[in-house]
Amino acid sequence: MQIVKLPIKLKDLNKLKIRFPQRRWLRWLIIALLAFFILSVILAIWFSIWFVSLDISKLAVPLSLPTLIYDKNAKLASELSSTKIEPVTLAHIPKQLRDAVVATEDRRFYEHSGVDLRSITRALWHDLRSHGFVEGGSTITQQLAKNMFLPLDKTMSRKLKEAAYALKIELSYSKDEILVLYLNSIYYGEGQWGVQQAAKTYFGKNTEDLTLVESATLAGLLKAPSKYDPLRNKDGALERRNIVLTLMNEQKKLSSADYKLAIASPLVLAIQTEDKSKQSYPDFIDAVLAEATELYGFTEGQLLTSGLSIYSTMDPYVQLAAEAVYLDTQFFPESKPDQLIQSGTVIIDQHTGEIRGIVGHRGESVFRGFNFATKLKRQPGSAFKPLSVYGPALEQGYTPDSMLFDSDLNINGYRPKDYDLQTRGQVTLKEAIANSYNIPAVWLLHEIGIDAGINFATRAGIALTKDDRKLGIALGGMSEGTSPLLMAQAFTAFANLGDMHPAHAISRIVSSTGKVLVDAKSLPVKVTSPAVAYTMTTLLVNAVSEGTGKAAALDRPIAGKTGTTELPDTAEFSGIVSTGSVSKDAWFVGYTPELTAAVWMGYDKTDKDHYLTSGSSAAAKIFKEIISRALQDQPVVPFPVPAELASHGNDNPKDKQNSKDDKHNAKDGNSIRNENNSTGDHGKGKGKKK
Repeated sequence: MQIVKLPIKLKDLNKLKIRFPQRRWLRWLIIALLAFFILSVILAIWFSIWFVSLDISKLAVPLSLPTLIYDKNAKLASELSSTKIEPVTLAHIPKQLRDAVVATEDRRFYEHSGVDLRSITRALWHDLRSHGFVEGGSTITQQLAKNMFLPLDKTMSRKLKEAAYALKIELSYSKDEILVLYLNSIYYGEGQWGVQQAAKTYFGKNTEDLTLVESATLAGLLKAPSKYDPLRNKDGALERRNIVLTLMNEQKKLSSADYKLAIASPLVLAIQTEDKSKQSYPDFIDAVLAEATELYGFTEGQLLTSGLSIYSTMDPYVQLAAEAVYLDTQFFPESKPDQLIQSGTVIIDQHTGEIRGIVGHRGESVFRGFNFATKLKRQPGSAFKPLSVYGPALEQGYTPDSMLFDSDLNINGYRPKDYDLQTRGQVTLKEAIANSYNIPAVWLLHEIGIDAGINFATRAGIALTKDDRKLGIALGGMSEGTSPLLMAQAFTAFANLGDMHPAHAISRIVSSTGKVLVDAKSLPVKVTSPAVAYTMTTLLVNAVSEGTGKAAALDRPIAGKTGTTELPDTAEFSGIVSTGSVSKDAWFVGYTPELTAAVWMGYDKTDKDHYLTSGSSAAAKIFKEIISRALQDQPVVPFPVPAELASHGNDNPKDKQNSKDDKHNAKDGNSIRNENNSTGDHGKGKGKKK
């Protein structure tokens, strides 16, 4: 091959007066393409208007279609719909409310013809620069068209139809008429549709009587009704209201004097007297709506007005059993008069990940209120030990008979204590987990390495942060905490021989036209081996029959783990002795061969007057009662045995690796107390969790 030599060196090119093409041509090309695209869109829209029949007569009666929610047997469980719309005329809508909505949602509303080409161009230019695609540039007219006539997908075809409908609406209605239609049909949160219902719900008055700050509050809701709901997020609603007022001021719709007065005004809401607790299966339905919005991207407006059919995983027999237990005060410790002890539970079919039942609160129900079963973040205490310590230890070859250290322990200043403040020198792993001893758990995590514990818990779906890389996670001392939903999901890996199916409440969502919008098909996650999962099951069965979980025992196989978290180490609680019977949170996470469940119990706001004195047994009793009712007609069956262990029967696997006995026997405590280990930092837990 002949090598051709360049007449000049590459480094000398910059010295030459040669002008290479600049990127100006690229900008002109993009502009030309945008212009061509916009022209094509306009032509397509006008073609749709004049040659395709677009029926907008529905605008005369803006009624929504209810969403139907079915149980796992495809039987109707609940029907969700908007409240009856109470329309108001333009004369009853204050100008300041109209100005607030236009300033926030579509500042050029009175200038464009239904489709704002300037906004579309700006949105497209932003998409090109960010190499992404967002659905920007929608006008009030387009939003009206989308809500009234179009499916929920985000395709280009739907966007073209939306624009076509918007242009036809503009040809048929005046701007003020369009704005009135929009305000009468839009969703304002709390199940309220139309501005009149919203005004009554939030401020206890008719639309025509709304003040400037009240009008701005309602206008701010339109972007995200749940996020800015003033009844549930007053600070967020106030912040959003002030943004609306600022936009009005910037667009000269509000004088500087009025702006300063309004921005300083408090957010005053009407006293809520309406009973909203009549919804069937309220907590499960809330979880379904949350999953539809957070996982699949539906808006609340779409969920409540689009005629969807949502097929859930709820088993009404299990759900009703759980609800009945939560309505019976005899199963709960006595609460203080001014605050109810709260609780949440989740019941999952471990073979599929399908959630069979959810109860997320005690007391009165509030639509889309806080769900302690799914949204809670609390430290799980010793219920976390199977995930952070014993599961990964079994993977490393430890067995139920391995000896663990249980004496005075000091690892870089971290000195855990057993709940009874006693030590036993050495205990077997089986004894340690059954009696929920803390020192052996911390010692063992130190032996196997914190990374092993974090890795196992993460595989089981528990999110940990960099602040959790401490020995305190052996006792559930997480920096952020977790929920009953995630704890139950994690334990399904033990119940299902190592495989965890992601927990879910929705199996399918079908549109009003029969189109399948969501078809949930979850693949199992391999958390651990069948042998390790089964060994853990035998250990947790023993913890229920012989250990701290006795309150959960039934005449059928039960495996589970208790957990409590101590009161905060602050001056407020200095006069309260934090022992095994005084705690902030109480947990029980367990399973049968059929179902896995987690129960949390505690005060929503813990202080020196509000804390638990019943320990984890109260949570275990709730688990027992729910499972007893849910499975009362089911035959008693044993836990499945992995094929590789089937030849040994149901006995616990024995330690056959005699060569590893020295490794698995507890070290002398002195060698640990003087050890300088970089991973030995302790977490928030103080080691008195049971």
